[in-house]
Amino acid sequence: MSAFSESALEKKLSELSNSQQSVQTLSLWLIHHRKHSKTIVRVWFSELRKAQVPRKLTFLYLANDVIQNSKRKGPEFTDDFAPVIIDAFKHVSSEGEDGCKKQLDRVLSIWQERAVYENDVLEKLTEVLHGEKKAKKRPYEQIKARDEDFASRSSPAEPPQTADLIRALQELENAASSDSALRQRISALPPEVQDSSLLHRVTDKESGERLSRLVEEACMMLADYSGRLAAEIDDRRQLTRLLSLFLQSQRDGLAKNEQKLEEYKRKLAQVSQVRKELRSRLSSLPDLSRLPSVTGSHVRLPSSGDLYSPSD
Repeated sequence: MSAFSESALEKKLSELSNSQQSVQTLSLWLIHHRKHSKTIVRVWFSELRKAQVPRKLTFLYLANDVIQNSKRKGPEFTDDFAPVIIDAFKHVSSEGEDGCKKQLDRVLSIWQERAVYENDVLEKLTEVLHGEKKAKKRPYEQIKARDEDFASRSSPAEPPQTADLIRALQELENAASSDSALRQRISALPPEVQDSSLLHRVTDKESGERLSRLVEEACMMLADYSGRLAAEIDDRRQLTRLLSLFLQSQRDGLAKNEQKLEEYKRKLAQVSQVRKELRSRLSSLPDLSRLPSVTGSHVRLPSSGDLYSPSD
């Protein structure tokens, strides 16, 4: 990839279009140069405010792609976009084209589902778009929000809990790869949306604007689905690691229980031997219960009259 510089970044931003390929290509370049994330965000925000109205929303699409796809490599962009993202939403929603709030709301919904930012940031973004707090959506993949907590708690000494694994497995039943309805929508996209060589078919402004709307919707839909698939891959890798820890803990527990079983079998054999020998000894002892009892009775001693009768 080409070397990073502010001038190179400004040039690339000036050439940014609302096509999926343009957004993703520049996103990959920015993520590759993530060590310059602070400079990138500063220049991005400056160029966003100077951009023509039809292009402002594309800058947010770019930020969305960078934030979501850079998380696996580090938190730099997520952290550095945080101080300006609320102002960026305000700027685009107030100066953007009609209908841009709907697109911004879709970006926000994705961030809510992914727990991209803390609740206070998401609530401020919601207020920017709607003027009041909306009911918080249930996160699409709560395992993502728990992964870091799991990673901090889960270790060979502290294996994951069975309930957590069950919940993670249940949530994967609704993962992106199972969304057949969305895949059908993607496969039904018209060829003009996916093939730039067919743009010659656009012969008037009305058809061009209609195709532009389709391209924007397709870009958001594909970016969303790509992010969901990437998140699912991370979830499955995390789940694989947790299952390995869980299986190892079960093996360790099995080995310990087998040792305990052998130990208590030996104890049982020893106690059984004591019982056997005790019974044998008891059977050879006299039964004291059959002897006369003197407790509480008067024993009469022979008197002199008994010893000598008158006839003697």
